[in-house]
Amino acid sequence: MTSPKTTGRTIGVLLLVQMICGPLVNFVLLGVLSKDPPGFLVAAAANARQISLGALVGLGMGVLSLAIAIVAWPMVRRCNERMALGLLALAIIGVALSGVEQSAVLSMLSLSQAYSKATGDAAMFQALALTVGAARTWAHTMHLLVEGGVIFVLYGVFYRYALIPRAWAAFGMVAATLLISAVAMSVFGHAFEFPLLMPLGSSQLALVVWLMVKGLAEPRQPLHVGAPSAA
Repeated sequence: MTSPKTTGRTIGVLLLVQMICGPLVNFVLLGVLSKDPPGFLVAAAANARQISLGALVGLGMGVLSLAIAIVAWPMVRRCNERMALGLLALAIIGVALSGVEQSAVLSMLSLSQAYSKATGDAAMFQALALTVGAARTWAHTMHLLVEGGVIFVLYGVFYRYALIPRAWAAFGMVAATLLISAVAMSVFGHAFEFPLLMPLGSSQLALVVWLMVKGLAEPRQPLHVGAPSAA
């Protein structure tokens, strides 16, 4: 069986790649799909290769979450089989939602390419653009919700079995909850509160450094409500 230290370092590397790819996909490769003028209907067709690459890398980010769950599976299962199954199930759902999201991205590209060759009926294309753009937005929103769940469960395992310092794992759980709350609020029509994401960004960055340097600790006695902490 792979040692906790090796498992932790592998998870750290995968998280690092995911953290690098996130801004690259959302703000660089797929930046032209934003609502800023001139809008994706006009801009996407001229950046077809860039958008296609962004869709593939975006799908790869979903696969990375599944890879993290698979790497963590032996250790998490040794600690708690239900938590291991929950983590794996959420990661699989995340990959599926990532596929839906990136399919919507490519649909936006196809619509832009059709628009660039069209000679009339711009109003119809504008209406379709709103629909296709909304489909991508909602797929991205659902994907973020599930990713928040993956992160919460992962920190939950870290906390219960003291695989990293419990105070830090507890902070990570709170930060993941803030992410989920921010996304859920947007589902109900509220503005997306980006400041709520900042705690998780800090926690994840520190976690990557910790895991790559120290890995995970050997699992300790689970912390029960009302029982003294072993930390």
